[in-house]
Order: sequence, then C-alpha cells, then structure tokens
Amino acid sequence: MERFIGLMSGTSADGVDAVVAAFEQGRFRGVEARHHLPHPTALQSSLIALGRSADASAPLAAIANLDVVIAEQFAAAALAVLKLAKLQAADIRAIGSHGQTVFHDPKPARSSLQLGDANHIAAATRIPVVADFRRMDIALGGEGAPLVPAFHRAVFRSEQATAVVNIGGIANVTLLAAHPDEPTIGYDTGPGNALMDEWALRSLGTPQDSEGRFAAQGRILTALLDSWLSASYFQLSPPKSTGRSLFNLDWAAALAPASLASYPAADVQATLCELTARTIAAAIPADTPRVLICGGGAFNTYLMQRLAALLPGKRVESTEAAGLPPQWVEAAAFAWLAHQRVHHLPGNLPSVTGASRPAVLGGLYDPTIYS
Repeated sequence: MERFIGLMSGTSADGVDAVVAAFEQGRFRGVEARHHLPHPTALQSSLIALGRSADASAPLAAIANLDVVIAEQFAAAALAVLKLAKLQAADIRAIGSHGQTVFHDPKPARSSLQLGDANHIAAATRIPVVADFRRMDIALGGEGAPLVPAFHRAVFRSEQATAVVNIGGIANVTLLAAHPDEPTIGYDTGPGNALMDEWALRSLGTPQDSEGRFAAQGRILTALLDSWLSASYFQLSPPKSTGRSLFNLDWAAALAPASLASYPAADVQATLCELTARTIAAAIPADTPRVLICGGGAFNTYLMQRLAALLPGKRVESTEAAGLPPQWVEAAAFAWLAHQRVHHLPGNLPSVTGASRPAVLGGLYDPTIYS
C-alpha cells in the first residue's frame, strides 16, 4: 500500500483541499482522510484579483511574496490532513500540489503559472512534493488543462458511457466512452461558479450563493443569456481551456445589452447560473446516459435542478454515487498525478489537451536527499 497527499486550490481560491489517498498495486483505492483549510479573506481577494488581470501590472515582488504565502497555506493543509490520518511524514510517498493558478494562456503565451513554491512545502513537511503539472503538456503543444480527465478515466469509467463534470470556478467535462479503446475527451466548458460567486459577493456581500437560493428567486433573462452565449469561446472546438482572466464580471458586463446594475440582482444570478448549466449541458452527448457531478457546483441545489431539466432522460448525480465525495475529487486527482510522476507514468491525455504525446507531468522536489 502506498499513500499520497493531494493538494488543490481552484479558481474560486477559497482555500486548500487536502486528502490522503491510498493506492494498491498501482490502483487508486480511495481517500482515507480529508481536510479543507480556508484562505484568509485578504488572501482570497488578492488571488482573485490577480487571476482576473489580463495584463502584467502586478508587481513582481508581490507575486513572489504570494508564491511563499500560498506555499505556507498548502504546507499547513498537508500537515493538518496528515495529523487527521494519524500518519507520519515517512508514511507518505509524495505530495501532489496543484498550486494556485494565477495565469493560464496556453495559446498564444504558451504558459501557465501556479503559485505555491514546492520547495517551501517540501521543507515544511519533510515529504517529497510533485508540482508544476501543466507546463510539460503545454510545451508539447497542449492546453495544459484540464488534467483531471485522466484521473476520471482511471476511477469512473464503467460499462456505460459516462460524463464527469467538475464545477469549480471554471467547469470542465470528461466524456468517458463505454469501450476502453475509445479516446477520452475533455475540455473546459466555460464558467462554473466563478461568475455566480462574483455576483453574489457584489449583490449579497457573501462569497457564494448558498445552495443557489438567490438564483432560484430570480428569472432567466433570455436576451442577457443569449448575449453571453454568443461569446467566441463557446464556439471553439476542443481541445480548449480557460480561466478567470476571461470569465469574470468585466466580461459579463461588456457583453450585456444594458448595465448589469439595471437588472434585478436575483435575475442576473439566475441567468449566470443558467449560463453555467446551458454550456455544461451542451457538452453532454445524447448517447451518454450517466452524468456525474463533482466540485463545489454539486452543492448548488438550483444548478443541479437546472442541469437535470436540461438533460432529460439522463441520470444526473454527484460522484458520491460512484464512491468519491464531490468536494474531494480534484485533490484526489493530484494525489493520483503525483503517483503517476513517482512511477514515471504519463499524467496527461493528448485526446483531451491536444499535446503531441503522453508525458510524465510535474517536477519532483525531494527534501530527503540532502538530510
């Protein structure tokens, strides 16, 4: 039995999800412990502002400082989940750390930047750390995202075609064919929770619309929804990936027929929710009977209701039904990616990212070599 820790902080930048994942004979066997470490409000605000910025105005010193601050958060989350699991550092083969994405532009910039210096995490935990998972795929001509479809295939593939939808700040879909020889397809469908969270913060003063209750009070504004759906990203064919630098309230306001402030706030929230639901539903093939939802969006009751309504005849449920709670799927995926790196196995799927070939992903930062 091998154990790996997976660390994930997504587009919502609300904190670090940490899991201890068990592997036996190379196969993922489940999550043994999990912990969520919230980011301080000021840190979350800084990360969201940096992720929304499409220019290079952020001072280099500020980015370098955030690199260390985030690493300290990730290390604290790893140590906390280690304690919850009643394990020692020596019991963990490696930590897989996604880091915090603050820039993602595989084309034309050919780069993706995740903060959270792995050296600091390794030094604090005394556990080898695998990090920087995206840039090898990008160097091979890929999008560097999404990376979780390879894990989805390893864990959720069954004898029936299945779509796995991760709804974080950005939503992505993995299409798993029933036959193992058929390629797995995956891509970012567009906004997940990011736009809804931004509007909830502006309108309600809360970081999210709990269970979608605010959206459920509003009505969907067809003209506003159509203006957003006309955006060029939704017309692109996969492979494709995106982030908060595109899908933010500035984007939403720029495409709106009138000022967002001129609409009832609940109606805007309902329409933003519908945008997420429609763009996800459009990605699900007609011959796919099962849809598994993970990420924070799985807890948005109104969003789940809209997805079920837009996907009649399909079984829409959270990944809990497949044995893995929805809030821990991405952290588990980066434990799996660390396992792949340590065993020199590929972590990407060229059919998903568009890379020229499969590749071992991530750099290994080992604090034990010199001790």
